[in-house]
Amino acid sequence: MPMKMSPLARVLLLLTGILAAYQVSSGIDGFDTVPIIAYTIGFGVLLVAGILLIIWGFEVLDSSAVVIVSTIVPLSLATGLVWQHLASLRTPYLIFAIISFLAVTLTRTLPIPGKIPTIVLAIVHGIAGMTIFLLPIIFSIRGNAHPMFSLVGIGGALIGIGGLALSFLKAGKPILSKELILKILPVILFLMTLCFVVGFRYG
Repeated sequence: MPMKMSPLARVLLLLTGILAAYQVSSGIDGFDTVPIIAYTIGFGVLLVAGILLIIWGFEVLDSSAVVIVSTIVPLSLATGLVWQHLASLRTPYLIFAIISFLAVTLTRTLPIPGKIPTIVLAIVHGIAGMTIFLLPIIFSIRGNAHPMFSLVGIGGALIGIGGLALSFLKAGKPILSKELILKILPVILFLMTLCFVVGFRYG
């Protein structure tokens, strides 16, 4: 029997969508073209995800495309951050992001046996999540960015936790119980998006 979504969860998802919509519409002014595209894709996916969850509930997570789509947000945000702050790694990281997304897509759509799909997923989420987590915090500590920019790093930690938990759940290898993951998912999405929106104002 599908887990029923609580009213609080729906409110948190609605607030997540509002924050993501705000970030897409007015929170990314002044950035270069590639970061704008990357952040728009990332927050656009968050907005759509929140709406779909509100309309259809947790059942939408049973879609076979969830694992693939769940990689778009961290890859997009990580690419935008690297493009903004690490000019020497712009092209290599963009290539990594494209190859990573294709690798996850292929390993999830083709009948590949064994642990390869899970390993690919863990590597992609791990690298993208660590990029979002470490880059803002290091830049804030070094004085290269406003201290509040470190909130993006906290959001990166949350997206890493949420993304891996959801992805491994869909892959049939949950790291937490399904009930617990679904209970904390709206909270993680809201706090993550709030950290991103506030942090990006200073980064």
